[in-house]
Amino acid sequence: MENDSHTTSDHSECAQPTDLRRTRINPDFWYPLAWSRELGREKAIDVRFAGRHLVLVRPKNGAPYALDGLCAHRQVLLGKGSVQGDLIRCSGHGLRYNRDGQCVSPNVSTKAPCLRLKTWACREKGGLIFVFMGDQSLADKIPFPDFPKVEDRKYRTRRFGEVVNCHYSFMHENLMDMNHQVLHSRLVGKMKPRFLGMEHGDDFVEACYTFARTGGKQPLSEALIYGQRRPDGRDFAYRDVMTIRTQYPYQILRIETQGIEEPVMELWISYVPQDREELTNRVFGLLSIKRLKVPFLLDLAWPILVAFTERVFFEDREIVELEQAAWKDLGGDHNQEVFPVINQLRDLLRRCGQAE
Repeated sequence: MENDSHTTSDHSECAQPTDLRRTRINPDFWYPLAWSRELGREKAIDVRFAGRHLVLVRPKNGAPYALDGLCAHRQVLLGKGSVQGDLIRCSGHGLRYNRDGQCVSPNVSTKAPCLRLKTWACREKGGLIFVFMGDQSLADKIPFPDFPKVEDRKYRTRRFGEVVNCHYSFMHENLMDMNHQVLHSRLVGKMKPRFLGMEHGDDFVEACYTFARTGGKQPLSEALIYGQRRPDGRDFAYRDVMTIRTQYPYQILRIETQGIEEPVMELWISYVPQDREELTNRVFGLLSIKRLKVPFLLDLAWPILVAFTERVFFEDREIVELEQAAWKDLGGDHNQEVFPVINQLRDLLRRCGQAE
């Protein structure tokens, strides 16, 4: 394992064969396209994946389903239509489609195969609606994402995310690189990260860090996560281990602390390209925090944690959007990356993604 966060990588980003920000995400995975709460019973919504419109439909009975989002007749957004029982009805001319994508309007000839929509494998789990966006014959063969802490009563989970104006690779890099903690110093104080090393394989990169506070006070929100107040001093320096893993195409962040068997915090997160160029992405995050020994204390303090994580996300979003803007202004990727784990991460995203 690598153990020096300041060591120059063995290969230079100057010689990279492709611009990472032009690498398309691999569609042969399960991607969250909406929160369950966004799709009420007998409702439909329009969602996007890399510029493609899909309609998610929750029928009167049964599980939600996903179809191409434009009516085959005049390409009107089906997400603006109505759900009638198990059918989605277009708001333009009233054509109705079933969950198999077949137009079943009585005034339309059954011999009109052009009035059929592509269907997409769809599943619901953990408050998210997932769609398999690649080769549909692979849907049952590709592992479905797992986030067990969301269903664990010992944890409380926050669901968060919004659209961020950057290529999804900036998001992976931002979370993986804890050397950017200076960005959050007003929130968490001055923190000194220690890079413990990394592991990597064909479809993953994992990095481990510990932290020591070198200035400022521990924020209340952090004390709630760790379950205790921690005064400055050596007793609490480098006590916690943060593990960040990109298991393509998802990311998982876990914090473990001495004396506690289970992680005190676990984050599962996915970035879903929205536009055709994949320069915007919608974030879907599941942040699970272990409940404290005092019953309901975490619930009472939950608004504090929400405000804290919102601020962290705001600062991260601001920096990655600035990086994306620089990429656009300079006409390509000019990053001079020297941190080995980020170079490994970039290799992974190129290798698992699709070249433009």
